[in-house]
Amino acid sequence: MILLRLFYEFFMTGLFAVGGGLATLPFLERISEKTGWFTRQTLIDMIAVSEATPGPIGINMATYVGYVTAGIPGAVVASIAEALPSLAIVLIMARFLKAFASHPTVKAVFYGIRPASVGMIAAAGFGVLKVALLDIPAYEASRSALDLFQWKGLILAAVLAVVLNVKKWRIHPALAIAASAVIGIVFRF
Repeated sequence: MILLRLFYEFFMTGLFAVGGGLATLPFLERISEKTGWFTRQTLIDMIAVSEATPGPIGINMATYVGYVTAGIPGAVVASIAEALPSLAIVLIMARFLKAFASHPTVKAVFYGIRPASVGMIAAAGFGVLKVALLDIPAYEASRSALDLFQWKGLILAAVLAVVLNVKKWRIHPALAIAASAVIGIVFRF
């Protein structure tokens, strides 16, 4: 039964998360609230691991949740379910797009999808910032403004922003991601 539920949740996520992997974050938050399969901290860990590992972020997170929830079969089911809608849509669209690509309605639909996609990615980006840089539960417990922020994360983000924007250093973003992963492990983010 858990495998069917995994398939359903991640199929729906793959079907409606237009805009790539970060657009899956609102869906993952909903899955967390609805099922209790993972916590807020686990979501933060999933984002970090998914960003640091090769492959699509949405698939990486589906694999992670599936594995934590139901082992290897769960990882396989969640990954397939996440990818299946995109695969089906691309195959269908490839078949018909040539014939209808110049049709005004088709052009209007693609034009209309852009703002929705940007909005979902922006919402996901704000969600990542909220999860990674703010500690709402600590703030609510103490009501101290100092507890609102995850200071280690803010300092790391500031250092990375400076290092990546100094043109003479020319640090590759992959190196910055790897360094961030190591720093996160060493300092127990």
